[in-house]
Amino acid sequence: MESPRRQLPFYVIGHKNPDTDAICSAIGNAALLRATGEPTALAARCGEVPARTAWVLAKAGIATPPLITDVRASAGMICRREVVRVAPCDTFLDSYRRMLASGVRCVPVVDAAGTVHGILRYLDLLELLVPGDGSGLQVRTVNVALPKIATTLHAASAGAEMPDGDDEEELILLVGASSQSTIERRLKTAAREGNVGRYLVICGDRPVVQHYAIENGARALIVTSGNGVEPSLLELARRRGVVVLLCSQDTASTATLIRCSRTVRHVMDPRFTSVSVDEPVSRLRKALSSLEQDLFPVIDSISKEMIGVLSKSDLIDPPRTRLALVDHNEFAQAVTGVEESEIVEVIDHHRLAGDLVSREPIRFLNEPVGSTSTLVARKFRHRYLEPDKGTAMCLCAGIIADTLCLTSPTTAELDHEMLAWLSGLAGIDPAQFKADFFAVGSLLATGTPEAILNADRKEFVDEGVKVAIAQVEELGLEAFAPRRAELEAALQALAADQGYELAVLVVTDIAEHHSLVLAAGDPAFVGNLPYARIDASLYDAPGVVSRKKQIFPAVCQALRRAR
Repeated sequence: MESPRRQLPFYVIGHKNPDTDAICSAIGNAALLRATGEPTALAARCGEVPARTAWVLAKAGIATPPLITDVRASAGMICRREVVRVAPCDTFLDSYRRMLASGVRCVPVVDAAGTVHGILRYLDLLELLVPGDGSGLQVRTVNVALPKIATTLHAASAGAEMPDGDDEEELILLVGASSQSTIERRLKTAAREGNVGRYLVICGDRPVVQHYAIENGARALIVTSGNGVEPSLLELARRRGVVVLLCSQDTASTATLIRCSRTVRHVMDPRFTSVSVDEPVSRLRKALSSLEQDLFPVIDSISKEMIGVLSKSDLIDPPRTRLALVDHNEFAQAVTGVEESEIVEVIDHHRLAGDLVSREPIRFLNEPVGSTSTLVARKFRHRYLEPDKGTAMCLCAGIIADTLCLTSPTTAELDHEMLAWLSGLAGIDPAQFKADFFAVGSLLATGTPEAILNADRKEFVDEGVKVAIAQVEELGLEAFAPRRAELEAALQALAADQGYELAVLVVTDIAEHHSLVLAAGDPAFVGNLPYARIDASLYDAPGVVSRKKQIFPAVCQALRRAR
């Protein structure tokens, strides 16, 4: 039987354009899940790692989570890897037996290099051996290699030397069941016409017929039913170049097995549809439904080798990638393909919004705290578990980054409790860690406009209006003015490209708790932001640091004022 399909991954993953809390809470929650009965849980990310987050991971000794940009089940994920297959040079009989033993009715024809040459169907073999109209029983010409015949019949070779390799020959079958004179006449006629060297004569205990075949120079003589050949005739066969095969089967069975000695390249269907390993299952379901083909080879997009097969039944209710979402609860912010995944858990500290749905009840944890890492840490505590030192440091970083080391207006008492506990496990001083963390490179000073806008950008829909809020945190705002023009142009381009009716870039001085707000989009929305206006698109926002608790409510207020 064919092997079962592989189990799909279980990813713990944050939002697009992840910040430190999104990546570090994923690392922490994956570790917790592995410790509590989910051994395959793997932290992942769906965006680039910010420089400060990379510094945290290096300091904690934690490997960077893999980048996962699409969690839709693909052909490569659900295909059957260990499949029954045949080679182009396999015989009909070998292929038939393999298919019969495994219970399959369709197999790919694949060479030693992994290249697919065609599809072989069980019914095609039967049709070739016993056509519905009976015509195949009268077929006298076969393309077959003599060594394949010998192998199929388990025949001993005598007479002339057996040719090497699997080179096929077009042979004419002559069953020596007619009168001796008729057989002699046919062989002599073939000799005069110059094609007796293509004749394959089959007979039993008929020395005269054996002599006629050898004397006239037939390509091969097959002696059936365990009968032998006189030594003098074998010597004549060697001189005349006639291969002699001795088998145990009767003449009728021998004739059938010779047809079964042909290779499958003669009956396979070379016109077939294959699918790429990366092709999403949801797309394949539509593309393959109307095709008559039953089995579809799955091809590696680089090596072009077959890695497995799919059948239409595999696409009816395919397995789905399992996800635990952290630091977000909206499809708009989630990894591509989330709608086709199996969401098993959500841990977040933002508002409830969007269209997240699940087939079954799930674990859903959403609380008004400063960091998702805080909630993950508490889950460890509730289970009387302690994260290892590196994981504890990552969770500390998530809390410190999102709460500005407990100074943000989003900070809750639980953030204080969990940071105190985690910092002891991690062996760090939170204040020094904060200073070192925010001292790691200024994105404004070194990043491209695209990197600045994508480093920590979240997308929202409020009352039908599509909004994006990007935020960068700096030690001081001096680097903003020299880059104002290019950042504004990039923000306008982003709004136009993504269809944002309002796009905002918030540059926050985490030391002074002071932000500058740059806006693009619908002038009615831009003009109603409730901050001190510097010019047409730039606002001054002293005391503003939190996107969740300060900036997003202000944006929603601007949308309502413009209505």
